[in-house]
Amino acid sequence: MEATRELSSVPRRIRIEEHVGRETSPEQIVGTSTALRRVLGQATIVAPTDSVVLIQGETGTGKELIAREVHNLSSRCQRPFVKLNCAAIPSGLLESELFGHERGAFTGAIAQKLGRFEVANGGTLFLDEVGEIPLELQPKLLRVLQEQEFERLGSSRTIRVDVRLVAATNRDLLRMVQEQRFRDDLYYRLNVFPIHLPPLRERPEDIPALVRYFVDRFARRINRRIEEIPNEALEALQRCAWPGNVRELANLIERSMILSPGPTLDLPLAELEHTASLAARKNGTATLAQLERSCILGVLEEANWLIAGPRGAAARLGMKRTTLQSLIKRLEIVRPV
Repeated sequence: MEATRELSSVPRRIRIEEHVGRETSPEQIVGTSTALRRVLGQATIVAPTDSVVLIQGETGTGKELIAREVHNLSSRCQRPFVKLNCAAIPSGLLESELFGHERGAFTGAIAQKLGRFEVANGGTLFLDEVGEIPLELQPKLLRVLQEQEFERLGSSRTIRVDVRLVAATNRDLLRMVQEQRFRDDLYYRLNVFPIHLPPLRERPEDIPALVRYFVDRFARRINRRIEEIPNEALEALQRCAWPGNVRELANLIERSMILSPGPTLDLPLAELEHTASLAARKNGTATLAQLERSCILGVLEEANWLIAGPRGAAARLGMKRTTLQSLIKRLEIVRPV
């Protein structure tokens, strides 16, 4: 479902640029791309309705941030936002985590425990990696979604709750339904309002803002002050495929800040360019310039960045030294420090 409101109506929770030393939230939606604005527009539309939301997207795209946005824009914003990663809980304990248990319900149940649905009563429950819920537990989840009632393990007393569910997954739930690994009735109940979160490679224009945000965020944590981010570094980051998405970018920025000896962010440009060219070839979208750049980088590394001479890169490539130097300049190839 596409957002129909004007972009200007989206709440201004988007930060274009953060500055070192400014206090920022560790949970920040950063970016101004059309793809991200579309997602925020959808969150704005569905938030007041109390409908179930299913957030789909690759790992590391920030699905929990969008879930929190839905909660914060809803009438439940003053009530609890409770989260549970279904993949992080052993299948034998997941039912207890969701619905709670009574004392003596099973070996080790030495006291009564409230489940996440009870804790989230009146608020929002965010179930991450919902595709990991075992088949045998799915009917009970479907019941609480439809009837808003359940029983704790070891009890026959029915408990009623008022909970808004937001689920997220990086799995193809429809395919899992076809393979009979996920109940179709639960899938359709979850899929009331799907939101697809785009991967980072589909919104490269957000990368400069994300880099500045992470530089600010990590500056205080690791006691580093970065005052300059080279333009060529930002351009290289925008050419990467980022299979780990925003989480991968954050990890790279933190590592680069730790290794940067001065106030300039020192990124592994050669490594990034090599990764970008490999990803482009894998996806069948490599341009001639990308292939040319990858080839020259490989030969330069083999020649230990020696250009001239019988063992230099120019001789290995069968071209004049001046021609290779022109190519290096045109392709903006920089030797890593």
